[in-house]
Amino acid sequence: MDRTAEARWTGDLKTGNGKVKLGSGAYEGQYSFTSRFESGAGTNPEELLGAAHAACFSMALNAALGRAGKQPTSITTTATVHMTKGDAGFGISGITLTTRGVVPGLTAAEFAKAAEDTTTGCIISKALSAVPMTLDAQLVTV
Repeated sequence: MDRTAEARWTGDLKTGNGKVKLGSGAYEGQYSFTSRFESGAGTNPEELLGAAHAACFSMALNAALGRAGKQPTSITTTATVHMTKGDAGFGISGITLTTRGVVPGLTAAEFAKAAEDTTTGCIISKALSAVPMTLDAQLVTV
């Protein structure tokens, strides 16, 4: 399986702009210097990376719990991608995953263990293994 995305940039770095679109057609949007390094309108590569990571992590945790016989009602994950400027320029200094799960019949400790195991089992986590990650996993009772 191959997945594609396309980005096109026009103009110079500071005043130019770009357009990114997913091969599936599910998303298409603008990005710019200000949307990436300031608070401008549009998306940015780090936000898209975070979306991919959150989606993958939620699916992987759901699958792991389902295989263990504890089918979740829901898993919600937020991925915060931390970008910092160092001596060598900007870089991703870490990712914080915050995940909440509604899983009938599961203890908080079991949920935390499954979530921790998923940080190395999720496909996107594997691809980003060089980036430090922290996890805040909590079972939600309803």
